[in-house]
Amino acid sequence: MSYAVLVTGGKQYRVMAGETLRVEKLEGDVGSEIKFDNILLLGDSDGIKLGDALKGATVAATIKSHGRADKVRIIKFRRRKHHMKRQGHRQHYTEIEITGIAGGDKK
Repeated sequence: MSYAVLVTGGKQYRVMAGETLRVEKLEGDVGSEIKFDNILLLGDSDGIKLGDALKGATVAATIKSHGRADKVRIIKFRRRKHHMKRQGHRQHYTEIEITGIAGGDKK
């Protein structure tokens, strides 16, 4: 099985074909195909490829759904000062399924 390390939303993900994962919100409709071209590493039974060998490498994925993650609660509290501030945040995400990994140059 081959795998790839891709960058999206400022984070790096190690993915394989058939995997489902949640990434930062991406533009696109549910069921549409997207391609990631910012690939850092490709690995398979032959070894790994880095750097210039990755020119033209892409990872194809299908958008499964959009949503919002669970609420993260933030509390700022100062003792003996009668000060407490509460805040919450729900991060938007896109759930994708990896459909294929296309290799770069054969060197």
